[in-house]
Amino acid sequence: MKTGHAARARRLATAAAVCVLAFALYAVDVPSNPPGFYIDESSIAYNALTVAQTGRDEHGEAWPLYFTAFGDYKNPTYVYLLAAVFRVTGPGVASARLLSAALGALAAVLLGFLAWRLTRRAEACAVVTCSALLTPWLYESSRLVFEVAAYPLACVLFLLALRRAAVKERWGASDVLALACALALLTYTYSVGRLLAPLLAAGLAFFLTRRNLARVVWTWAAYAVTLVPLLVYSLRHPGALAGRFRLITYVTPQSGFAEDARAFALHYLADVNPWRWLVTGEQNIRDHLPDSPALLAATVVLAAFGLYLVLREHRRDAWWRFLLYALAASVVPAALTVNDFPQLRLIAFPVFLHVLSAPAVARMSDGRKMRIALYAFVVLLVAQGAYFQWRFHARPPERWYVFDARFPSKILAPALEAARGGTVYLYDPPGHSGYIQALWHGALRGVEAARFVRLSTDEPPPGAVVVSTEDTCANCRMLARSTNYILYAAEPTNLSARPAPLQAEGLRAQLSARELPVSLNAGDGRGFEVIVRNVGGETWPAVGDAAGRYAVSLRARWLSVEGGPVDSREAAARLPFDMEPGDTAGLRLEVTAPDAPGEYLLELYVAQEGLKGVGAGALRMRVQVTPP
Repeated sequence: MKTGHAARARRLATAAAVCVLAFALYAVDVPSNPPGFYIDESSIAYNALTVAQTGRDEHGEAWPLYFTAFGDYKNPTYVYLLAAVFRVTGPGVASARLLSAALGALAAVLLGFLAWRLTRRAEACAVVTCSALLTPWLYESSRLVFEVAAYPLACVLFLLALRRAAVKERWGASDVLALACALALLTYTYSVGRLLAPLLAAGLAFFLTRRNLARVVWTWAAYAVTLVPLLVYSLRHPGALAGRFRLITYVTPQSGFAEDARAFALHYLADVNPWRWLVTGEQNIRDHLPDSPALLAATVVLAAFGLYLVLREHRRDAWWRFLLYALAASVVPAALTVNDFPQLRLIAFPVFLHVLSAPAVARMSDGRKMRIALYAFVVLLVAQGAYFQWRFHARPPERWYVFDARFPSKILAPALEAARGGTVYLYDPPGHSGYIQALWHGALRGVEAARFVRLSTDEPPPGAVVVSTEDTCANCRMLARSTNYILYAAEPTNLSARPAPLQAEGLRAQLSARELPVSLNAGDGRGFEVIVRNVGGETWPAVGDAAGRYAVSLRARWLSVEGGPVDSREAAARLPFDMEPGDTAGLRLEVTAPDAPGEYLLELYVAQEGLKGVGAGALRMRVQVTPP
C-alpha cells in the first residue's frame, strides 16, 4: 500500500514539475515579446475588464454571448476566462498574456497525457509533450491575447473525452455529457469552431454500433441543445456571426459551384503544403516568425510514421478512423477563406497531427535499433525547437508597429496632457477602427472611460483634442503622429507640438532605394520608395511646431554632375511616425525631372525643417534627363 502511494506521489510530483517547466517556457519574455498590444488584444482585454467590473461589455450589454468589436464579434470563452483573471489580478497586459501562455502550456501537457492514455508508454508521453511545447505553430498562438489561444486546449479536452468514451462498448451518461460540453466549448471558443465542431460531431458516426447507437444520438441531441443560444443570437442579430466570414471567403452568391469547388481544392492543398509546415510558415509577422517553420521536422516524420501504423494496424479502430477524419476536417474552415495557410484558422491541425505521432513513438520504443532512431529524432526535435526559441527571443523581428507599442507614449500620453483633465475625442473613419486602444490603455492608467468621447463625424468641436486613425486632418493643428494614429487639436487652438532642434549627429541616416530612376523625360514625374533608417542618437520628430519647424522629412533635389544645385524645386516626404534610433521606415517620394535635358545627380537626404544643412547618409544617383 505504501509503495502504491509513493508511486502515485512521484507521478503527481513529476506532472507538477512538467507543468511548471512548461509554463515557464511559455511565459518567457511576457509581456515584452511581442511588444505592445494588438488592437484585437485590446478589444478582448477591455471587454473582459468591463465584464469583470460591471458584468457588461463596452457597449453596456449585460453578460453578452458574443462581444461586438468594430465590425467583428468576439467569442465568449476567452473573454470570460480573462474577466475571471482580471477579477483577481486587476487589468494588465502581463496577466492577459500569461493567461494565453498558461492555456498553451496546459494544452501541450495534456497532449502528452493523451499520448500516454493511447499507448501506456512514458516515452510517448514525454516526446509528444516536448514536441507540442516546442512547436512554433502552437507556441506562437499562445503569445497573443486572442481567442485562438484557448483553442488547442479545447481540442485536447474533446479528444480526451472521446478517448474515454471510445474504449467502452457502450457510452455512459457522463460520456455523453462530456462530449456534448466539449463540442460546445469548441463551438464557442473560436470562430472556426462554428464549422469545425459540427464536422467533428458528424464524425461521431464512426462510433455507431448496435449497442452504442442511442448514446451517439443522445450526444448529438445534447450538443444541439448547446447550440440554441447561438441560434437565438443569430436570429436576433441577422448576419452578425457570418459577417466576418463573408469578408474573407471566395464563396459568393455570384460564384458557381464548380468555381467554388476548384478554389476550395486549391486552398486546401495550399494549407497542407509541407513546404509551409517545414520551411516558411505563414507570411504574417503578427502571427509567425518570418522564415521559420510552423512544425518541427521530427514531429512531421513521427506523425507520418504514425499515419502508416494507423493505416496498417488500426484502420478498423473507430478512434483512429475518427482521428484521421478530424485531421482532414480541421483544414476545411481555413480552406474556405482567401488566405493561404492562415495559421490561426488552422490551429486544430497541429493538435490532431501530434496525436498521430504517439503510436510511432510507442513502436520506436521497442528494440535497440528503433530506440536509437527515436533518440536521434528527439535530439533533432529539441535542437530545432531550441533554435526557434533562440530566434524568437534573442533575435525577435521588429514588430512594435504591428502591435501599436508606442501608442501609450506617443499618442495617449500627449493627448491626456493636452486635454488637461478634459475630454479626449476619438474619431475613426469607416474601416479604420482604433478607438479601443485609447479605452484600454486609458483604463490601465486609471483614466475614466467617460473622459473619452467617440465622434461620429470628422468635425470635432473647436479646440477639441482628437485621437484618430486618419492619415491627416482638416482645419486642425497636428500634435503627434505614430503608426496608425494621429493626434491633433481642432482649430482654433493654442496647442502645438514642441519638437526641438537636433544635433548634427542625431540626424545621421542610412538611405536605400531599389527603384531609383536612371532616366526621365524632362518635366516628367516619378514615384519610388526609399528605405530610411535612423542611425543617429536622437528621435526624429514627425510633427513640427506651430510654425512648422523641426519636423524631419526625406527630401530630394537635383544637382549638376559637379554637385551644384540646378533646380529650385525639391521633393519631400514626411515621416510616418517619430523615428527613434534604429527605426526603419519606407517613404514614398515623388520627384519631377528638370525641364532642360542633360545629365544630373538626384540627391536624397534627411533634413529638419527650419534648419540649414543636410543630414549625413545622403544618397546620390546619376539620372539622364531626355527631351520630352
